[in-house]
Amino acid sequence: MSLDLQHYPTLALAQTPEKLRQLPQEKLRLLADELREYLLNSVSQTSGHFASGLGTVELTVALHYIYHTPFDRLIWDVGHQAYPHKILTGRAEQMSTIRQKDGLHPFPWPPESDYDTFAVGHSSTSISAALGMAVAAEKEGQNRKVVAVIGDGAMTAGMAFEALNHAGDIKKDMVVVLNDNEMSISENVGALNSHLARLLTGNLFNSIRDGGKKLLSNVPPIKEFASRAEEHIKGMVVPGTIFEELGFNYIGPIDGHDVNGVVDTLRNMRKFEGPQLLHVVTKKGKGYPSAEKDPIKFHAVPKFNPADNALPKSKPSSPTFSTIFGQWLCDMAAQDPKLMAVTPAMREGSGMVAFSQQYPEQYFDVAIAEQHAVTFAAGLARDGLNPVVAIYSTFLQRAYDQLIHDVALQDLPVLFAIDRAGIVGADGPTHQGAFDIA
Repeated sequence: MSLDLQHYPTLALAQTPEKLRQLPQEKLRLLADELREYLLNSVSQTSGHFASGLGTVELTVALHYIYHTPFDRLIWDVGHQAYPHKILTGRAEQMSTIRQKDGLHPFPWPPESDYDTFAVGHSSTSISAALGMAVAAEKEGQNRKVVAVIGDGAMTAGMAFEALNHAGDIKKDMVVVLNDNEMSISENVGALNSHLARLLTGNLFNSIRDGGKKLLSNVPPIKEFASRAEEHIKGMVVPGTIFEELGFNYIGPIDGHDVNGVVDTLRNMRKFEGPQLLHVVTKKGKGYPSAEKDPIKFHAVPKFNPADNALPKSKPSSPTFSTIFGQWLCDMAAQDPKLMAVTPAMREGSGMVAFSQQYPEQYFDVAIAEQHAVTFAAGLARDGLNPVVAIYSTFLQRAYDQLIHDVALQDLPVLFAIDRAGIVGADGPTHQGAFDIA
């Protein structure tokens, strides 16, 4: 479990993106393998976010290989998946200090590195930030590329779609990489679709498309027919209709663990202008069997021995506040069929697993949608139900307007179970629960 870079000879040659880009492409597969092993050995010794980073190793290598970071802007949504990014941007030997006092920040943090272009920690901010940077690059005459990497979970938030809608409208030069780690890499996301993605980003397809549009530009009915034909052809083989409707050129899905395929696709996409969306399919926990099997359990881990292929059993201790809350919620639901529990994608963290299993008809996971969660609960309360909103303090701040405008001003009986209030330590300033107790 050594973190001595001498044990990782290819990774030792790629400690910065500048050095990474000097490697021949045929070395990238080996680099990805060593990077994943280094990540495993690092996090197992320090604790931290684990499964997400394992799933983005190849994508991280490809992005830094093709884009000229830090001049080109790379924004990671949330940041759970950014440990490989930290390792490849000059911080490998500091990974043993992550989440510790005076150590590396657990999320991308601009004061720590020029490669961390935007501070993150909360979900679904990357596309908005990337679009702002793309506009700034144009206004300042900077010929830079801007890339946002966002997961399928974060893409469910309204803010992400607000940004997609704006980006598609103003047509600025940017790339959104949708890291989809929910669906398995099945046959239709394997060699055929990787080949298709290369075709859709290649010179032949786009020359034909652009040339045809120019040729038919003065014949509106035919031009419209050609456009619809193109959309129909792409729609038969790629599931990107919603993104195309929002104004993005959709490419994918491709295998996010085929590092050379991702590199080839990004290289082609780099030539394009306007909003582009690349859909990559990855496996959370990739390369560590237990994490692949149970990515939720291995999302954030304590120190553990990788050889055990399991996390250490926790020692008996007093129940946590979350556990007590979950038990109370079940007890109350047994007495009150009108009790409704609402969570914005924090079932495990808020102690609601048992409730969701015992009372599925009274349980609502609204995904990463804090604003909706609060106003949804207000609607429940307005017409006679008894909602309980379980939410982390740091995430409730995203819905303060709804808390004030939709709940408090109407004096509605919504119970808020606010978790992680106060100083939280290792997760840093983005996750402090300060405002609700201020």
